[in-house]
Amino acid sequence: MSVLPLLHRALRYAAGMAILSLAVAGCSTWQAPASADDAPLRERAVSETRQGVRVSAAVLGTEDSKRMFGADINKTNVQPVWFEVHNGTSQPLWLLRSGTDPDYFSPLEVAWSLHGTFSGATNARIDDYFNKLGFKNPIPPGTTHEGILFTNPDRITKLVNVDLFGTRTLIPFSLFVRVPDDISDAGFARYIFQYPDSAVTDYKDLASLRAALERLPCCATDALGSAQGDPLNVLIVGELGDIGAAAVRRSYRRDSREGDTGQRVFGRAPDAVLRKQAQGGAPSTWVRVWLAPIRFQGQPVYLAQAGRPVGGRLAPAGTAKIVLHEDVDEARNLLIQDMMYSGGLDKLGFVNGVGPAPQAQPRTTLDGARYFTDGLRAVLFFAQRPLSLSEVEILDWVPYLEGREGASPKEGGNARK
Repeated sequence: MSVLPLLHRALRYAAGMAILSLAVAGCSTWQAPASADDAPLRERAVSETRQGVRVSAAVLGTEDSKRMFGADINKTNVQPVWFEVHNGTSQPLWLLRSGTDPDYFSPLEVAWSLHGTFSGATNARIDDYFNKLGFKNPIPPGTTHEGILFTNPDRITKLVNVDLFGTRTLIPFSLFVRVPDDISDAGFARYIFQYPDSAVTDYKDLASLRAALERLPCCATDALGSAQGDPLNVLIVGELGDIGAAAVRRSYRRDSREGDTGQRVFGRAPDAVLRKQAQGGAPSTWVRVWLAPIRFQGQPVYLAQAGRPVGGRLAPAGTAKIVLHEDVDEARNLLIQDMMYSGGLDKLGFVNGVGPAPQAQPRTTLDGARYFTDGLRAVLFFAQRPLSLSEVEILDWVPYLEGREGASPKEGGNARK
């Protein structure tokens, strides 16, 4: 007998055994947990009650994920969050998933990550199991619903927005929830940084606040305070929960990177850094934030840098060095518009403080990047959502909106007092 047919048969047999092994492996790799025990989640859940509704939430860690799903879902870069909602109102309510995470994952998306090859029956069981654990709408009056929402991961502390929608009703919650398996936040403080009360000035009227805001530093510095960094072109006024809720609703998440820590204000690196999530891992807009030693009618005031990288979302993913794009006003204005659409912006004003730098005479930052600016700071005041675009009050400070966007200070009149 010829050797070639024997070789062909041997190869076919080996291929068939490989396919069979894959099929068997696919059928045996996942087993539904005997009991999806949520008692540990209930014990550490953060709860709040408002307008007859009680909401509880807990982030699942690795062990929770294995116990609930039979696999560590967190490895797929998905962060499951357990919710329980008791509806004590007289109308049905819907939990708006996009309010918690605009880029949330559906149960079937996450289930697919556990699918095996040639495992149709097992894959169907996985889909059914994940669907049953997902949070279900609506929540009828007088009932309690619980379930999982699959979100993008946050570290240390997760700000969990919960928007419950009914007839002409929106009941919002902002919960600060500990992230398991991350022990770097020993204090688990809601506030980014704390000044002693004696070091803080609380301004009671807008005129005195404006004067104080214009006296704040124009730019960050290096660690020695000898070289200028990026401009401080944004001021944020409001409670952390309201600010964070607005940011999350527009896909900004905490994301501090090596290049951020070189910027110093008040002698320290940023208290927090937010980045607007870009597609495909592309470089994204950032907001570096420092708590200022100022309050307005008891509310915290934050000094911030809004910037974008050169190339924006078209720059290659994984770029090692992120360089500030020269048009910093564009980044500032993008942040303003995002926050207007967030439903949390209450007032908007502009003040001097950065100082104009025309395009023909740009300034240079710590890493050699150049930028130009009209010299203004946007001042964003936040309140509890929901607010509409038409409700945003424009303060009669520097009349930025009367000028032409992109014009130099002389052309557009943007630097007038």
